[in-house]
Parts: sequence; C-alpha cells; structure tokens
Amino acid sequence: MKIQFILVPLALVALSGCGQKGPATSADGPGHTAAHAAGTAPTSSARTIEITANDQMKYSLTTITAAPGEELRVVLTNAGSLPKEAMGHNWVLIQAGMDPIAFGASAAGARETQYIPTNQKEKIIAHIDLLGPRQTGEVTFKAPAQPGTYPFLCTFPGHAALMRGTLTVE
Repeated sequence: MKIQFILVPLALVALSGCGQKGPATSADGPGHTAAHAAGTAPTSSARTIEITANDQMKYSLTTITAAPGEELRVVLTNAGSLPKEAMGHNWVLIQAGMDPIAFGASAAGARETQYIPTNQKEKIIAHIDLLGPRQTGEVTFKAPAQPGTYPFLCTFPGHAALMRGTLTVE
C-alpha cells in the first residue's frame, strides 16, 4: 500500500511535463522564426508590425509602409482553430516585381520545407515559418534599400489568392 501512495504522486509529477504547452514565446520555439534576412538580429529599435491570420484565409493587415533600410519586426499570429495541416499560415516577403500568385503556386510543392521553395530562396527577403492554430512567429529584418512595392503572401497551398499584401518602401 505504501508503494502505491508513492508511485501515484510520482507518476503524476512525471506526466505533468508531457502535456501540450501553450504557444511558445521564444524565437527558438515551434512556430517561431528568427530573422531569415542576412545580417539581422532583433533589437529594440525595430518598428513592430502585428498581423493576424485566420481560418477565413485573411491577413488583418495588407499594407505596410517603411523607409528604405528601416528595421521592421513583423509578428504573425494564427488566430484560427483549424489544424496546421489544413489551415497553416506563414508570411513571406518577396522581391519587388514578383507575382505573388505565381510564387505561391511554386511553393505549393514544397511541403517538406513548410511551403518555402528552396529553389527560390534568393527571391525571399524575409519570412515567418508556417504556424498552427494559436501560434505566433516573428521575423526582424531591414526594409530593402531600394524604394518600391514588395509583395508578401502566405505560401500554404491556395492561400496566396486571398492572403497577400504589399510592403511599400518610400
């Protein structure tokens, strides 16, 4: 009987660490992305832009304006409830002049890299990895030095039709 009284609390303590945790808050946790732009590191001087994505395949913000070289911190939250495999969202900023629909179509076959096509990485300025429901990710980067209109999109298959916007550098 003494063994049972000891083993039950011990098992409960051991199993308490096995459950699902809430969304990670570190840039190293699941669903979080450190800067994917060369030479960038998060600093307190970066302007924060918060974007929410949802199960209706919409970003809460579709227009961003920045000065050339301005440091930006984009924070994306997937506010949806559908599983990542069915309704995951990411945020991908691509070079000016690129067609976001065509880029999204090329990304559809890149499931193993979270819909970030490795053969087009040089065309990506910054990105946030694919997020599941109630996950948040972020990226800090410098806006391009060249003024122009830079498209951003969600590259999950089919999402680019509705989930896209622009970063205008002026």
